[in-house]
Amino acid sequence: MPPIIYEDNDILIFNKPSGLMVHGDGRSTEKTLADMILEEYPEMRDVGEPTVYVDQKTKEEITLPRPGIVHRLDRETSGVILVAKTQEAFLHLKAQFQDRTIKKIYHTFVWGQPRRTQATITAPIGRSKNDFRRWHSGRGVRGELRDAETEYYVQDRFEIHTETPFDDKEGITKFSFLEIWPHTGRTHQIRVHLKYINHLIVSDTLYAPDRPKVLGFDRTALHASRITLMMLSGEKKTFEAPFPEDFKKALAEIKKI
Repeated sequence: MPPIIYEDNDILIFNKPSGLMVHGDGRSTEKTLADMILEEYPEMRDVGEPTVYVDQKTKEEITLPRPGIVHRLDRETSGVILVAKTQEAFLHLKAQFQDRTIKKIYHTFVWGQPRRTQATITAPIGRSKNDFRRWHSGRGVRGELRDAETEYYVQDRFEIHTETPFDDKEGITKFSFLEIWPHTGRTHQIRVHLKYINHLIVSDTLYAPDRPKVLGFDRTALHASRITLMMLSGEKKTFEAPFPEDFKKALAEIKKI
């Protein structure tokens, strides 16, 4: 079970480690956060909305429980994830996500240095024409387009020698450390929008497959740092997940530059 940041009678807030799937996808057999929740809190089985998949071989429907899960993080993304313990809490939190009143803050390392210190990316997201696993903004989109908005702030810019094809003529590669505020919640939104402005997330093998893994990251360098929500009591609260070790090490290296 991941570390619990907060728990009361209504909600659970975890600090999800990188590498852990939030819930099943109908294909993988690995243990997920949803499985762990059911082991520790079996009474939560019917909280929330299950996911229904169609088995591609048998064409039968498979129902997978998602006990209290109101949002998700990608497998490689670490950080704050919110879970409802009761159906009342689930509906309360779901409404806040739909109304976009829940505020989330992420941190990430990206290739290059955005020209503007703070800016908002507004670009619809749809499926990629070339890869069913990817989402996309700009040319090469297929299917339904959904509005998406991501705001970012450059917290640090730095340069290092990486000995990669992406060094400039003097053997230097530029990077940035960003704080991200997604105003919508589309699948892969942050990764897609940063690719759209040509500042790919470090070690993102899906959206930057030609880039080497650098800065000590073996996974997509994205962390869900903070979430602010309205509790059932009416009180607004903010919860934080500390940086994991790979972020701490990368940030410590920046300070040495």
